[in-house]
Amino acid sequence: MRIWCVEDDPVYSKFIEYGLKLNPNYEVYMFSSGTDMLKQLPGSVDVITLDYRLPDLKCEKLIKEIKTKLPDLPIIVISAQEDIATAVELLKVGVYDYIVKNEETKDRLLNTIKHLGENIKLKEELRSLRREITKRYDFSNSIKGNSKAMQDVFSLLEKAAGSNITVSISGETGTGKELVAKAIHFNSNRNSGPFVAVNMAAIPSSLVESELFGHERGAFTGADQKRIGKFEEANGGTLFLDEIAELNLNLQAKILRVLQEKEINRIGSNKIIKVNSRVIIATHKNLNEEVRNGTFREDLYYRVLGLPIHLPPLRKRGSDIIELAKYFIDQFCEENGLPKKGIEAAANPKLLEYSWMGNVRELKAVTELACVMSSGANIAADDIIFSPTSQSLNLFEEEMSLKEYTNQIVKHYVKKNNNNVVEAAKVLGVGKSTIYRLIKSGEIKMEN
Repeated sequence: MRIWCVEDDPVYSKFIEYGLKLNPNYEVYMFSSGTDMLKQLPGSVDVITLDYRLPDLKCEKLIKEIKTKLPDLPIIVISAQEDIATAVELLKVGVYDYIVKNEETKDRLLNTIKHLGENIKLKEELRSLRREITKRYDFSNSIKGNSKAMQDVFSLLEKAAGSNITVSISGETGTGKELVAKAIHFNSNRNSGPFVAVNMAAIPSSLVESELFGHERGAFTGADQKRIGKFEEANGGTLFLDEIAELNLNLQAKILRVLQEKEINRIGSNKIIKVNSRVIIATHKNLNEEVRNGTFREDLYYRVLGLPIHLPPLRKRGSDIIELAKYFIDQFCEENGLPKKGIEAAANPKLLEYSWMGNVRELKAVTELACVMSSGANIAADDIIFSPTSQSLNLFEEEMSLKEYTNQIVKHYVKKNNNNVVEAAKVLGVGKSTIYRLIKSGEIKMEN
């Protein structure tokens, strides 16, 4: 930490300098006047300490000059006067702390600067994390595809990120609607704010209003404490309302009011709370048809339509399937410490000809399973195992780990082959000992 200290008393100046330099991580620079210090601003400094009574400038004027050039710089005032009113006024104008000169000054100053250092470190870590997240959700890093359909999507994403317009994302389940919403947020001018996602289909209808708008303590049975709603939580950032078509008409009306007025009322309160969050909505349904069917409000439809972005199904993205498969394979191998794997040319037609009802989510699961099944340097056609049932879409909508998914596949083929482990192993292209191990451990059960 770089600390600048302004103290006109040469004895007390030495006292402060000696105390601070006991910490080898502190670079301490002493100034005998406020004027001399101001000549060095803006310089490389993390915190400034000021004597309250300096011969050349009043402390308040000096603070104002510093804040003009470095508004976020922490300032600590050290004074011989234990004046509560002065301390309060200085804190109001942005002083970080007010320390009285006495036998505890050195310890108090060191403790304050220590806490400041911790805060500075946390802020830098937060900035670094935000930079990393922004990089992660860069369009070219997070969304893969060279097909014409995806190039059209990229063009719309650039427009969405460059403005605060409401965005409506449509597409089948598993096409990556939330990923697109995050990419828009982290490439927009709101990227330093929160990204808050709410899946309407996953919340019981009786709890949606509380989830979105919050509630006061005692507002209803079970409300034992105040809760902040998602609209408030997303202030300054982006609120992603996934599967918005699942809202009932009453809640749709309340959402419409919030979007129009930019304000909410928590349940159990009449207090108006202003909200400032960008809204991105998504649905796998056709909202136009929902309006015609009377299940979605027409006025809300036009309010949330904004910039529409339709994500094409994977089966219509051609060679993107191979590009995505390679990306998921590389990612899985890296995350699990496996040797890097390629895809045999003979496996490509198998990937390209499949219908991919679970879209990108299904492709990710299939390629990860292929990495586990493959024993060679490249993934062969036999390593690629698709969902064994007609319920493939439901299978991929479930939140399952790769291990659970793999066990379901193995269990299916064991049952399909009348509990003949040898035959099931041949179909799956794995050793029979692998299946016996899963049975012995209880991870899969033999069925009659």
